[in-house]
Amino acid sequence: MKALTWHGRRDVRVDSVPDPAIKDPTDVVVKVTTSGLCGSDLHLYEVLGPFLDVGDILGHESMGIVAETGPNVTTVNIGDRVVIPFNVSCGTCHTCGQGLHSQCETTQVREYGSGASLFGYTKLYGQVPGGQAELLRVPFGNTLPIRVPHGPVDDRFVFLSDVLPTAWQAVEYAAVPEGGSLVVLGLGPIGDMSCRIALHRGASQVIGVDLVPERLVRARHRGVRVLDLNEYGKDLVGAVRDLTDGRGPDAVIDAVGMEAHGSPAAKLAAQATNLLPSALAAKLMEHAGVDRLHALYLAIDIVRRGGTISLSGVYGGQSDPLPLLTMFDKQIQLRMGQANVHRWADDILPLLTDDDPLGVDTFATHHVPLHDAPAAYEMFQKKQDGAVKVLFKP
Repeated sequence: MKALTWHGRRDVRVDSVPDPAIKDPTDVVVKVTTSGLCGSDLHLYEVLGPFLDVGDILGHESMGIVAETGPNVTTVNIGDRVVIPFNVSCGTCHTCGQGLHSQCETTQVREYGSGASLFGYTKLYGQVPGGQAELLRVPFGNTLPIRVPHGPVDDRFVFLSDVLPTAWQAVEYAAVPEGGSLVVLGLGPIGDMSCRIALHRGASQVIGVDLVPERLVRARHRGVRVLDLNEYGKDLVGAVRDLTDGRGPDAVIDAVGMEAHGSPAAKLAAQATNLLPSALAAKLMEHAGVDRLHALYLAIDIVRRGGTISLSGVYGGQSDPLPLLTMFDKQIQLRMGQANVHRWADDILPLLTDDDPLGVDTFATHHVPLHDAPAAYEMFQKKQDGAVKVLFKP
């Protein structure tokens, strides 16, 4: 089959690789019909090379048709249309039973002290082959795939693999009171969808902050009050307070996280790892303070006293300082974590209808053949051609 594989920093290629096969009796093999390009994939493209091997298959947002089932699979059949959550979760352990599928005890990567394995996402998360490919082996075939109806285009459902549950959890964790206010930092796919979900769920005021013109326009058209960081700069905090009765919003969602192009520290660390043995390189990247924390510090400044910050952007590295004195003084509540896809699927599925209240049918900005994926990665990283969400078609 054809699959997008990692070959080095800013070097991904579409290669011919062996077809996946049933390994365990509850496995299924899915013929991928659509897969997404996520901002987290750009972290692999740029800074997380020490945790990848040449030939690793990328991608964790996929859906398709069940092509093969193991002998013990009873809940899906060949020909079923399914979405594959990015968490590789068993659905039956203690943490899955608590709705914490991102912490699945069956697939935790204990070697690195990480939570549940993820499709297409480094040794830190199990090094499971991903879905930017023609075929995908899916374990836990009785509990992991989410069945969706035939008929509507893939765009209706593919975001259930990551974007929708990640944004839904971000809003849930933000705990915006009925009629309350929310600021969303970063209007990429997760930030954009978080704004839509917050408005749908009753927030009276949603303020979106970004510096990419196309992203600001998209959000404005959905009823978001947008602030251009290029325009407001250091005056952003004051501008937000002016819009929120002088006290700041009830909640802030940081949908930026670790910058996909890497902070200066991350850039130096990535360059250094090219000169180090692989084990030492991995340790450097694991512990170095590689994040650009501007968005998180901004969230702490912006949120009202007693408010909530919800982190949906991915952060990495263990050496970044947090202003705990300020956070304590302001009595800030902070919630974060990988999205628990299955936890929110039942809440989201009723919204994926012809009425399309969240605008999923037109959410993608680019539909790209898989063989053009390397160019799409570069375009998405550089924020060119209005790219907000890219979908691949094998």
